[in-house]
Amino acid sequence: MSLCIIGAGTAGLCCARHSQLHGFQITVFELSERIGGTWVYNEATKVKNGIDVHSSMYENLRTNLPKEVMGFPDFEIPENDVSYYIKFNSYVIRVLQKNKKWQVLVKDLLTNQIEFQYFDKIMVANGHYHTPNYIRIPNMNRFQGDYLHSHDYRTSGIFKGKTVLVIGAGPSGMDLSNIISRSAARVSLSHHLSDIENTKFYDNVYQKPDVRELDEKGAFFVDGSYEEFDTIFFCTGYKYAFPFLTVNSGIYVEENYVQGLYKHCINIRNPTMALIGLPFYVCAAQMMDIQARFILSYYNGSNQLPSREDMLKDTQTRMSKLWEDGYRKRHAHMLGPKQIHYFTDLAETAGVKNIKPVMTKLHNESSKCFNDNLLHFREDNFAILDDETFVKLN
Repeated sequence: MSLCIIGAGTAGLCCARHSQLHGFQITVFELSERIGGTWVYNEATKVKNGIDVHSSMYENLRTNLPKEVMGFPDFEIPENDVSYYIKFNSYVIRVLQKNKKWQVLVKDLLTNQIEFQYFDKIMVANGHYHTPNYIRIPNMNRFQGDYLHSHDYRTSGIFKGKTVLVIGAGPSGMDLSNIISRSAARVSLSHHLSDIENTKFYDNVYQKPDVRELDEKGAFFVDGSYEEFDTIFFCTGYKYAFPFLTVNSGIYVEENYVQGLYKHCINIRNPTMALIGLPFYVCAAQMMDIQARFILSYYNGSNQLPSREDMLKDTQTRMSKLWEDGYRKRHAHMLGPKQIHYFTDLAETAGVKNIKPVMTKLHNESSKCFNDNLLHFREDNFAILDDETFVKLN
């Protein structure tokens, strides 16, 4: 049985590894010339080979998670006479269901040759840190300074001597505020979060509330204050984007909520398609591994999927609880401390091995350390003692 995987980053490689073990004939289409996805540093920004640059990696980026939670549950790939086949520099233009197959239209970026290929099943692993999300601020068109999104940031030299307004205090916004402050004259971090008020930044980084509106030279904030800036630096995250999926694929995105999915990954309308790696604030590699094993338990015939009606009901019940708890659509795939419940649900539903609880415990601890000790949390050193327990060594 043939299986197409879009993307050779962390998610795609994980899918390929498990699909290989189950005997699928695999083709992986990768936009770039290397494996690694968003983790491959690329000095280029904007457009390359006529395609938007995928990676958002910047110079000197260091992971904000302990290395222990970033590996796969089973790192080594066993010896096998058949390997998966990765086609690099392959731009997937369109994925269309046709005659009970998935027709994939692919362009070779080196030769410009276009071809059709057909697959029984397809796993979409194109990541979700590639399409910038810009928030709307009143009178944005009036500002005469520079705009930049973290997707297009590579080195801090561009901010030398400048006053910079950073918008957004997620992991990237907090990390980059400190990094660029070594070059910038002043950095103001605008956000509405309550749990980082006491976080310590470098001396020339100042926390500000949300921006009310802009004028030609700067920003008015909701507390009534005003500051002038040379550059507005958007660290406002990314949009889920699947430009190669047709409108009848069964998948659509509304306010960054990818809809039509069972357990965040299986296409309810067309279950021979699955999307890997959507949930965030998680042990990403570990999560992708259990998602791949969950999906393949149905694709290889070990399990039988519920009816479309039952999958829809399961999804509606889960999402209704989120809305009742005050979540917005853009939070639909946010797990954080609740990630262990998702992993357990996948494991119990499909009868696959769960992720070791220590991984989620360590992930949650590191997230807390990130806020509490932003300047020095990367100096922490951990050791995993068993499936449930870790210790901090320093």
